[in-house]
Amino acid sequence: MTRLRTIAFLSILLVLLPAIVAARGKGKAKATAKHNRVAGIHNVTYDGKSLFVNGRRELLFSGSIHYTRSTPEMWSSILDRARHGGLNVIQTYVFWNAHEPEQGKFNFEGNYDLVKFIRLVQEKGMYVTLRVGPFIQAEWNHGGLPYWLREVPGIIFRSDNEPYKKHMSAFVGKIIQMMKDEKLFAPQGGPIILAQIENEYNHIQLAYEEKGDSYVQWAANMAVAFDIGVPWIMCKQRDAPDPVINACNGRHCGDTFSGPNKPYKPALWTENWTAQYRVFGDPISQRSAEDIAFSITRFFSKNGNLVNYYMYHGGTNFGRTSSAFTTTQYYDEAPLDEYGLEREPKWSHLRDAHKAMLLCRKAILGGVTSVQKINTFHEVRMFEKKDANICAAFITNNHTTEAATISFRGSNYFLPAHSISVLPDCKTVVFNTQSIVSQHNSRNFVKSAVANNLKWEVFSEPIQNVKKVPPTQKLPAELYSMLKDTTDYGWFTTSFELTQKDMPKSGATPALRIMSLGHSLSAFVNGQYIGCEHGTHEEKSFEFEQPANFKVGTNYVSILASTVGLPDSGAYMEHRYAGPKSISVVGLTRAIDLTKNGWGHQVGLKGEGLQIFTEVGSKNVKWVPVTGSARAVSWFKTRFVTPEGNGPVVIRMTGMGKGMIWVNGKSIGRHWMTFLSPLGKPTQSEYHIPRSYLNSKDNLLVILEEEKASPEKIEIMNVDRDTICSNIRENDPANVNSWVSRHGQFRALVKNPGPQASLKCATGKKIVAIEFASFGNPSGYCGMFSLGNCNAASAKSVVEKECLGKEACLVAVNRANFNMKGGDACPNLVKNLAIQAKCSY
Repeated sequence: MTRLRTIAFLSILLVLLPAIVAARGKGKAKATAKHNRVAGIHNVTYDGKSLFVNGRRELLFSGSIHYTRSTPEMWSSILDRARHGGLNVIQTYVFWNAHEPEQGKFNFEGNYDLVKFIRLVQEKGMYVTLRVGPFIQAEWNHGGLPYWLREVPGIIFRSDNEPYKKHMSAFVGKIIQMMKDEKLFAPQGGPIILAQIENEYNHIQLAYEEKGDSYVQWAANMAVAFDIGVPWIMCKQRDAPDPVINACNGRHCGDTFSGPNKPYKPALWTENWTAQYRVFGDPISQRSAEDIAFSITRFFSKNGNLVNYYMYHGGTNFGRTSSAFTTTQYYDEAPLDEYGLEREPKWSHLRDAHKAMLLCRKAILGGVTSVQKINTFHEVRMFEKKDANICAAFITNNHTTEAATISFRGSNYFLPAHSISVLPDCKTVVFNTQSIVSQHNSRNFVKSAVANNLKWEVFSEPIQNVKKVPPTQKLPAELYSMLKDTTDYGWFTTSFELTQKDMPKSGATPALRIMSLGHSLSAFVNGQYIGCEHGTHEEKSFEFEQPANFKVGTNYVSILASTVGLPDSGAYMEHRYAGPKSISVVGLTRAIDLTKNGWGHQVGLKGEGLQIFTEVGSKNVKWVPVTGSARAVSWFKTRFVTPEGNGPVVIRMTGMGKGMIWVNGKSIGRHWMTFLSPLGKPTQSEYHIPRSYLNSKDNLLVILEEEKASPEKIEIMNVDRDTICSNIRENDPANVNSWVSRHGQFRALVKNPGPQASLKCATGKKIVAIEFASFGNPSGYCGMFSLGNCNAASAKSVVEKECLGKEACLVAVNRANFNMKGGDACPNLVKNLAIQAKCSY
């Protein structure tokens, strides 16, 4: 019996074998195709319409994510969120001064592991634009140029200058060779499909006259000669030499970009600013999701091929990496906030915009373009391929305040002010840039239950004077060249004699006056702190004048001057200067100019030299318990328990002034709480502590404080975005995911698509409470909703039934769902459904 079954089985197997082999072959082919697609085995070319990646026209949605501004432990989740947000390209600069801080000594470790970052992008199935620079600006210290470059004899940055060109080409060559060795360019199987040389050079080109023109030609030719197999680009460079593509930077390149400088180059947008970077003294900077969505939809409707968000994730300027006066927090208002969390609705509204563009992909890349101008504010842009029955339309209302109803092909379409509706079949609205039908959220800073039993100790930095730091030169040194970017701090010391005849007769108090080229300083007279002053991002220079207790006999003047990052932009950066320029004592019976009095100089602080911010170094000084405010220029030390959970951690610096913060020996950046914005608040109060910087249980926290302060109000906090919301109108379009386009055929995935409230918690969390629900005319925003005078009584119970206990839920936005038949107190009102929910494990 067994033998007969075996024979029967073999007979069946022989019949099925060809099919099995064919199926396996198809499966293997699919697997190989998928691998090749992810691995990036591509040739990259272009024409006037688009880039071609391996012979295929692509629509490219890109985001700037800088490996240096987060940690390797964060990269994977940040890139996953970028990919889920609809990006297929990641753009990053290469940071010369991070990689070659000392000439000939290179660092590609940790946060600076460029190859690891690019490989991870590839693993996530996305392409890379590598902005080699090597001048990058980027609000990064010195625009990415290493300090030692300033000291090269005869050098002029970013000009047709032989010393600069020598070092620039050497570094570019090193990066290019590294990428080639690692097989990271697309033709080698890597993800890099574009590379950029220089950065926004048109801004300063005229300052160098003919040397600027010839430098552009040299830079382009130098880059192209490396033969990397992918196109080179220059942003904001109208005269980009062939074959380099000129690209746009700005907020509305669909209307401000004059276009490629040759008809055979595609329209690329390298920086669509998702907000504005902030400098100390700035108020909060915002740019709405609606405006960004309008801008990218406009660009693609006008034959744009690639849009890059600058930034998609900003991150943190750890240590001393920020440029002059730039905050430690970088582009927190991006779609992914400083900590890598999704900022809603910006993240999801742009994700929906990308999906809408992809529904139009075949029409945009293969159709014939036409424009129907209706009037000054209204127009329809179409892409149509009639023989294939492919058509996509973009209906635009460019009026900033007035909605409009626009007639197109026999149908009327309502458009809110300043909006574009996307019709992938020239009939159906799948997305409107002004109508947000995606999720909102609110960020919460929650005081850690375990990390705030802080017991503070203090060590006060010795105030230097001429006894310890004697004069070595007649004039005070220039601060940049004195510090050489090794520290923010430098001491200037001098002394002078006063007689009784010099003292004022009226009882007035003399004052110390300092004219400084920037950035900030603290002043001491006879060992006593008399005050501090600083410049601004716009005007680095400032005047300091404070009364002081000068005495008959020898008087000691000590100035702690500091920088807050090096400049990152403009012409002739190698000729920028900082520090005390002139020093005098006013209010005496005779004028005393101390500028040429003879000055001593010390680079850095004692605490820095001893590295008292580390476990070992902290034992090199005597710490005493904190009692009240400590004097200016003091170090504070404490230990804290690692906060509960696995989300982002911050330190809130309430009560502090200006200085730096270290956790377990790693600098998390500069803090500056006393530089208030016009709103009367610090520009930045919370400072990111990456989880990877923390130990499993116990952590060392050290703070350098330049001003008089007490750390007693400092808090360690967890960060979440567990407050999620939706706010949808009855007449909003359905979510773009209600439709699909395959093989050029557009169709709905559901019957009668309509608006729905969509809520989704972070992975692993569920909706544990509905904190607010109203179907009627609620007001407010996520985290601050309130009821209007029209509200369906059943709203909360309906939402709770659909959502409680779930990771994600959908609630239909229609009157039948809320039992309003016969009981609608405001039947003529277009109603909103507003929901606020709480997520938790």
